[in-house]
Amino acid sequence: MKIVIKLMLILMMTIPAFAQNTFKQNQLKFERVKNAYAEKWTSLQSELQKAGVNGSFNLYIAAYKSEGKLELWLKTPDKKHYKLFKTYDFCAHSGTLGPKVIEGDGQTPEGFYKINVFNPESSFHLSLGVDYPNKVDSIRTGKGNKTGGDIYIHGNCVTIGCIPLTDEKIKEVYVLAVEARNGGQEEIPVNIFPFKMTNANMKKYSTQFPQQTSFWQTLQKGYAAFDKDKNLAKVDQVNGNYMVK
Repeated sequence: MKIVIKLMLILMMTIPAFAQNTFKQNQLKFERVKNAYAEKWTSLQSELQKAGVNGSFNLYIAAYKSEGKLELWLKTPDKKHYKLFKTYDFCAHSGTLGPKVIEGDGQTPEGFYKINVFNPESSFHLSLGVDYPNKVDSIRTGKGNKTGGDIYIHGNCVTIGCIPLTDEKIKEVYVLAVEARNGGQEEIPVNIFPFKMTNANMKKYSTQFPQQTSFWQTLQKGYAAFDKDKNLAKVDQVNGNYMVK
């Protein structure tokens, strides 16, 4: 009986690791991912080691439309807080401040999302899909209207609502996302904000876009919680609104 129990425990420990390793192995079957690892992984490993990241990690992505910045935050299992790892510039912008409302409006979404697609054969080199539209977006758009979709963080330098970084930068972001997913992170959060949501910026931009003030106040709660504790707040979607806990 003890031998059987021991074998079961071994299987429980090895199956998840095998499943995670399979994700990376499958990604490496694609030429662009293989090349991204060949070009970027050695230098990224060196940067990770300098940052104190020597094994698996969780990844959090924050994007700021006005500043045109995309931040990568990492947290290892032995740490309580996320730490900023790298920041990239958008190479092009689409639309204006305010959430995406309807298909074809050219807007980049604003809200609390997660990566739902790894596309190693993207028309824009490599791309990471964002799970827009969520419930809040769908209710905002209204029945009978199309929300649009296919929002990605990608290579190249063109956009109609996406976040383009250039091919060279997306290689790094994509590799880090693969490593996080392969290490066991089932959901990689992506929070897209209109701007760095300080009180000063809220006052400034709410004056310019008063119709967005109420919505932005809900986003600011999530921004402020992370800014204070460097941990992600729990966010629910209730009746077309974000509820930050």
